[in-house]
Amino acid sequence: MTAKTASGDMTGSIIRLDNLTVAYDRHPAVHHVNGVIAPGSLTAIAGPNGAGKSTLLKTIIGELRPAEGSVQHQLKRTEFGYLPQAAEINRRFPISVFDTVLLGAWSRSGAFGSVSKADRERAREALQTVGLEGFEKRSIGALSAGQFQRVLFARLLLQDAKVILLDEPFTAIDARTTRDLIDIVGTWHGDGRTVIAVLHDFDQVRSHFPQTLLLARELVSWGPTEEALSPANLLKARAMAERWDEDAETCRPTDHKTADRKTARPAA
Repeated sequence: MTAKTASGDMTGSIIRLDNLTVAYDRHPAVHHVNGVIAPGSLTAIAGPNGAGKSTLLKTIIGELRPAEGSVQHQLKRTEFGYLPQAAEINRRFPISVFDTVLLGAWSRSGAFGSVSKADRERAREALQTVGLEGFEKRSIGALSAGQFQRVLFARLLLQDAKVILLDEPFTAIDARTTRDLIDIVGTWHGDGRTVIAVLHDFDQVRSHFPQTLLLARELVSWGPTEEALSPANLLKARAMAERWDEDAETCRPTDHKTADRKTARPAA
């Protein structure tokens, strides 16, 4: 019951969630989620606070192990680009903006290899793209929250991943930076990359993300955003959140062939 490379039919999907349950101390944070993510799709993961959104993202990337079920794909770890929440990143580490961006080339250079001249040039271009030309020598600790998020997006640009996972990428940053970074997300989508983002701002989701997975530990809805974020679904998610019991009985394995399954359909 782990994340694994798919051996079954992955037609029409780049990632498949099969009866996925993720638990902390056997108390489920994500419970029996089924569905597929289509190649090149742009998907928001939305839901109430504590709904398991970040947990789901970390399980897709392989940072957490499922308690039951699996995440299936045929991707190498280097084909994923992952941006965690800003609070999880130590900005006191003494490293420059340019060297932080160059970390996006590690899949090509190796942990201790030298960075190529081409990657150095691409790093400069990435900083220009995010509006930070001339910031190369600054320490990341001297940057504002918005400037630092631009640096992290530049690192993702250099990484050039097939699947990009973003955890609350627009939280606590200014409106101009948000607009600029959303434009980059749109460019990735236009290039055919698969982008999955945890978001709490429903207006951003409706304006920029065609597909939405609405989660309240269990799957509420997964499909076109206007359908997934319908008033009825949002009310249902809120009601499910209000019923959460942190002291509930621990999760026991089930037979996923007979479990009540809510399965999302492929989305473009």
